[in-house]
Amino acid sequence: MAASLDHLQLHLPPAAAASLKKNESRGHGKTLSLTLYQQETINKTGYIVVDGVAGAGVSQTTTPFGTIYVFRDELTVSSDKSSRVAGVAEGTSITTTLDGLQSLSLAKITVDHRGHRGSVSVLGGTYNTRPSDYPVLGGTGDFAYALGYVRSSPVDLRGRTVTYKMELHLYWPPYAHYAPVPHKHV
Repeated sequence: MAASLDHLQLHLPPAAAASLKKNESRGHGKTLSLTLYQQETINKTGYIVVDGVAGAGVSQTTTPFGTIYVFRDELTVSSDKSSRVAGVAEGTSITTTLDGLQSLSLAKITVDHRGHRGSVSVLGGTYNTRPSDYPVLGGTGDFAYALGYVRSSPVDLRGRTVTYKMELHLYWPPYAHYAPVPHKHV
């Protein structure tokens, strides 16, 4: 039997297709929200690897147009940088505006918190001084087949270490229950 979802044809066993239709109509699916804090220290956990060519100078919130920045930042359970580490955000940003405030960012967010282990990958636009939403492209471990978004909001942009609040809003569509489970390699 084929179940149609907005022009997407899924070929499922009859029982799975019936369950999908039942869960779609009631909006069921697993959801999870987590809040962690990204701790980024300039020239320690985040580095400019390609200098930009024009526009704003380098500061806690701006980089010149074309700057490529890489990071591997700890994610803590509170905005206090000495709080427990619950994951890591690693990725890159490319400055895309002359005022130096916006960039295209991609990241893998790995979490080991509250019994959840795995990662989500995101790609989207960043506005350095206000909240930015990134669509979740996929996940691994406990986050396999997850969809949703991550909201990054500045908390403290002063000093050498800057802090962003990372809110993960994830859900698993009803059909994810029928997806194959990735095998763990021993």
